[in-house]
Amino acid sequence: MRSIIKNEQQKRQQKEHDAHMQRLIQEGGYISPDEYLWGDILVGVVLKKPILLKGPSGAGKTKLAQSISHFFNQPMHSVNCSVDLDAESLLGFKTIVQSDEETVIEFVEGPVVQAMKKGHILYIDEINMAKPETLPILHSVLDHRRMLTNPFTGEVIYAHEDFTVIAAINEGYVGTSPMNEALKNRFISFSIPYLSGEELREVMESEFPDAPKQLIDMMMNIGNDLKKQVMNGLLSDEAASIRSLLDAISLAEHISVKRAIRYAIAEKLDDQIERNLIMELVDTWVK
Repeated sequence: MRSIIKNEQQKRQQKEHDAHMQRLIQEGGYISPDEYLWGDILVGVVLKKPILLKGPSGAGKTKLAQSISHFFNQPMHSVNCSVDLDAESLLGFKTIVQSDEETVIEFVEGPVVQAMKKGHILYIDEINMAKPETLPILHSVLDHRRMLTNPFTGEVIYAHEDFTVIAAINEGYVGTSPMNEALKNRFISFSIPYLSGEELREVMESEFPDAPKQLIDMMMNIGNDLKKQVMNGLLSDEAASIRSLLDAISLAEHISVKRAIRYAIAEKLDDQIERNLIMELVDTWVK
């Protein structure tokens, strides 16, 4: 089965992109927390299934999507969802331009239309932050039809064979809405956990090859303690964010570890009790 991944990778990598689209090809670097997750997601991509990545903030969902872009050498168009997201943000908008001394109306294609036509990746981040009434316009894009009738132009768009949809959600966060069943059923879903153990160490050492081993070891211990307290319900999920932990290492190469943890992790939390608990945990490792 894995041979279909290699064949698809070779096919997509042969496609040429202009300079602008080349800049949309992302950097890789995602490390899978288990031996199956990365390969299973790639199988879903090859089979043209819309992919839904579920997990806490900072678990690496965006890095995973970027790594898929890198793996296939495929440009990625991103949509960051919010309550203000509307059809124009997804599909595009009409604008007035001057052409040969005439005023004409042109349609500027949005990320969905561009990705569909060019066979690129469409990454929809925090899809459950969007208003539920905004997303049904994508239903025909996400199911077996893989097509769209643009309400602004009347154009019927059929997706390029390489067109790929990846969406991500942070579950249970303030401001998010449950995905309705009609939308959710169009995806195959993967839970993305926080990295731990040797996988986390590998990420740290890859991101900071010149960091002292003592610093990496200390951050590993602090990260493990934070994760335990999240699992115990004493800290919110954001406290164990891998992204924040990497930010702390970056700072700790230049300032004290305590201050690095405070700025990169503790101060991001709203609850003063949680902020104090984090700094108490740090005190057990930093003398």
